[in-house]
Amino acid sequence: MPFLVLNKRTVIMFLIIFLTVASASIWLLVKNDSVTVFNQDTTKTVREIHMVTGEFKAKLPNGKEIESYRWDPGTIFVHKGEKVNLVITGVNGAEHPFSIEGTDIKGIVKKGEETIVPLQIKKEGVYRLICHTHHGKEQNGPMIAYIVVD
Repeated sequence: MPFLVLNKRTVIMFLIIFLTVASASIWLLVKNDSVTVFNQDTTKTVREIHMVTGEFKAKLPNGKEIESYRWDPGTIFVHKGEKVNLVITGVNGAEHPFSIEGTDIKGIVKKGEETIVPLQIKKEGVYRLICHTHHGKEQNGPMIAYIVVD
């Protein structure tokens, strides 16, 4: 019949393991006020989505400089009928007159300023946020972001 022999070293090891598990459990229980990053605040009636204007520059081997402008993030997702404030900060480029295709929304984003665009799109689909200064390759574009409504 096998016997369990407890010596001082074994008892200390079990105590250390027990205290570690107990400490971790207590810490997790006390820390339950932490909020997961992906939770949305349901007390707000209007969600804010932040965007910036961005610019990429590069020099070709022949010395010619090329640049391209963009909205960042380039794609945003909203629910059909959801109230959203699109907060766009002008970082690069003097100004970006824009419109949202399929809506009557128009505006201008200026460098160093914040433009707030209230959105509530009631029809599902993909809507393009188009900069009219950089609408094609000749104007270092196209500068387009996509608003996906589902």
